[in-house]
Amino acid sequence: MSDSARMWVIVPAHQEEARLGNTLRALAAQHDKDFTLLVVDNGSTDATPAVARAFATEAPFPVHVVGEPEKGVGCAVDTGFRYAIERGAEILARTDADCLPRPGWTAAARAALDGGSGSGSGAGMVCGHITARRDENGPLARAGFALLVRLAALFGRLRPAHARRHGYLAPYRMHAGNNMAITARLYEAVGGMPRRPSPTDRLFLNRVRRHTPHIARSRAMVVENSTRRLRAYGITGTARWYLDRGPGRHGEDPR
Repeated sequence: MSDSARMWVIVPAHQEEARLGNTLRALAAQHDKDFTLLVVDNGSTDATPAVARAFATEAPFPVHVVGEPEKGVGCAVDTGFRYAIERGAEILARTDADCLPRPGWTAAARAALDGGSGSGSGAGMVCGHITARRDENGPLARAGFALLVRLAALFGRLRPAHARRHGYLAPYRMHAGNNMAITARLYEAVGGMPRRPSPTDRLFLNRVRRHTPHIARSRAMVVENSTRRLRAYGITGTARWYLDRGPGRHGEDPR
């Protein structure tokens, strides 16, 4: 099996006509281009799928575009991962349609998971490092975002519900769904991504933690993260969102 068939990158997208192109160009700039790209259009009414199909005509790797009408990032991700697995994928990496993976991203994901089964040697899942997008934020804003990420990671580790006495086999690690990779075997073993709207990251991580201790973190696997939810909701609203308590007075998720 070719490397491009073994590794798939899945990008869920909803109403991302204006942003998807930059994400696709960031993937085209990867040092390791031996993968297949799958864009999952989650019921967009704008030109999101057209942007993906136009990119496919000149992409340096195979590109698939599929639709998932059921609303929710979890639905789109699960549909995409299972589509890739049915076509022979062994390594599944995910980023989002408003994020910019740095050029070493796919190589770092492959290095972390190649040979890892989730039940034997090596990692079954790897969580990367997120930073604020440089084209959206200046140095002070990026430093503030980095501080918030560190505080969120600390809160996650200290939160009683995440303690290993609750049956978890691995310690809690900061997990961003827009920067992760997992083996197909482990993905199927844990039952896949929760098919629901965002947030899904913590729920999925805890599914994996209950199944295996083989969860790694890669500092070389870097994604520049959009901060538009943080700008729209503020710190308190964003915290409520990730704790699955809703966005408070805010409306629909801006992402």
